[in-house]
Formats: sequence, structure tokens, C-alpha cells
Amino acid sequence: MNTPPAATRAALQDRRARPRHGRAWLLALAACLAAPWHDGRAADAYPARPVKLIIPFPPGGSNDIVGRLIGNQLGERLGQAVVIENTGGAGGSIGTGMAAKSAPDGYTLLLISVAYTFNSSLYKNLPYDPARSFTPVALLASGPVAMTVYPGLPVNNLRELIALARQKPGQLLYASAGVGSFQHLASELFRIQTGTDIVHVPYKGGGPATMDVMGGHAQINMGALVQALPHIRAGKLKALATSGPKRSPMLPEVPTAAEAGLPGYEATNWWGVLAPAGTPAPVVARVNQEINAILALAETQKRFLGEGTEVEPQSPAQFGKLIDTETVKWAGVVKAANIKAE
Repeated sequence: MNTPPAATRAALQDRRARPRHGRAWLLALAACLAAPWHDGRAADAYPARPVKLIIPFPPGGSNDIVGRLIGNQLGERLGQAVVIENTGGAGGSIGTGMAAKSAPDGYTLLLISVAYTFNSSLYKNLPYDPARSFTPVALLASGPVAMTVYPGLPVNNLRELIALARQKPGQLLYASAGVGSFQHLASELFRIQTGTDIVHVPYKGGGPATMDVMGGHAQINMGALVQALPHIRAGKLKALATSGPKRSPMLPEVPTAAEAGLPGYEATNWWGVLAPAGTPAPVVARVNQEINAILALAETQKRFLGEGTEVEPQSPAQFGKLIDTETVKWAGVVKAANIKAE
């Protein structure tokens, strides 16, 4: 049998010793009963039913792959099913808005990517407040883009590409997965930092963008490493650099942008989990602990590496700092490039 906390016992004893004082006393007693004792019991019992993981993008993309990879294993560790709910639209803001309106009890989680940190700069009237609607739970993994060019372009490294772009302002085209996509922002960061005039050609997805660079219709593409890798190995794309802070294990022979002549350039996609603001701290800590245990497994690391990413276990506080830093960084890029979401 659970023993009420001292404050509650005192209130009950005081109630027996004196007559009723009406509704105010009842409200005070209810507050005692609903305070930390209730939260502690709820956290200890978590989870008592299935947990929903909202993925605010359609099935089949990188967000969906990452979410399902983690969700299935998380369900096993929690002892309750983790139900995946894909709710795409408006750059992820529709599903994110749904998650923000959910009860803060740990039974609704949200899968996000780096796009979360620049959507507030791209879209007006979001159905959630990026700074207040959620609490960070765990970072999952991160991965760079591959900075590639059409094989027929007369450059063999990043310095030569920058030099050629400066010699031919407005003549080199870069393809992206669409306006406001991570490819778009990563390319604009490159343009800004190099002071070059390269022209954006948006496509409906990373696949068509990659295909047109392979065909020479555009010359530059900064796409997902896992998507570009088969074409790089087949000689259909020329890899000049990767965009992360260190070399990718999947392309160890390809330098980072900093090593290739562009110090300070970094653009990594990452994925993580949030919970609605107000979710009890013990519940957040439990989910973080279980996710980090999953990330420590050799099989999990192997599967992420196969997607061109590496696991990055962090505490909720560390993940929160990453979100804040990335939000400031990409807001600056959106403003400098005057990007308007379609």
C-alpha cells in the first residue's frame, strides 16, 4: 500500500481535529494529493500503456527510417508497444503541432530532424512554439551531406570548385530537394561562406536533384551521404568533401570541408526525440536512458552507419543546447539568403 507524503498526512490529521471550513479546504487538500506524490507514482508506473511516436513526415524518408529503427527497440525496452504515427505536411509542422497539443505525460513523443531548428524562420504562424512547446529527450544520430559535383565539371577538389564558381558567377547551378530543405540551406551556407554566386535549382525531392546533377543539367549537389554513396562509387558523382566535423567512416578517403579548404563550414543533419513541455522529468530521464542504451548496441550503430549516420547519445540538457545553437545558426542562413518557404 502506498503511504501518503507527510504534507498530506498532516492535512488529514488537521481535518479530523477541527470542523469543516468549506470548499477552500477541500481544494487545498486536493492540491496536496495531486502534487509530487502523484507525479512520482505516475513516473514509477510509466509506461502503463502503448506510447505514440509521431513522425511529422510521410513514410519512406530518412525521418521515418530513423524513427522506426528506434521506436521498435524502444518498445521492447519499455515493455509497451511504441506506435508509429506518420503525419506529414508543411515541412513537418502539422505533425509537430499535433504533438505539441498532446498531454505531457510521456505517452506522446515526437521525432525531429535538423529541420525543426529552421522551420521557425521559414514558416509563419506555426501551430507550436519551437522554444516552449517541447522538452528535449534524446539525440539519436547525425550525418553529413556529400558535397558532390557532375563528373564532367573540371574540378577535383573543393578549392578548385570555389575558384571556378568565382570565375563564372551565376553560371554554376546547384540542385536541392526543394526550397527550405536541408540541402538548400547547406548549399546556401556554402554560397555565403565562399562569397560565390551559384544558382539554386529546386526539385521535388533529393532523388530527382541527384539524377539531374549526374546528367549534367546542374553541376553541384549537397545531398544525403547514403543517397549519394552508390553514385560516387560508380563514378557518376564526384565527391569533393563531406560537411561534418570529421571524416565519414563510409568515405574515409574524402576530406571534410574544413580539410578541403573551407574552415568553419559544417552542415550536419541529425535526428532526435522531443516530448510535450511539462512531461515529468523522471519520465524524460527514463526514455533518455533507454534510447541511449539502444544507441550503445553494436547492431544499432551498424544500422545507422548503413544510413550514412553515426549515433550520438546525449543527455536531455545537451540535446537542448544543440537545438538552441542550431536554431540561431540556421536562422542566420535563412535571413542572409532571404529564403521564403513555398
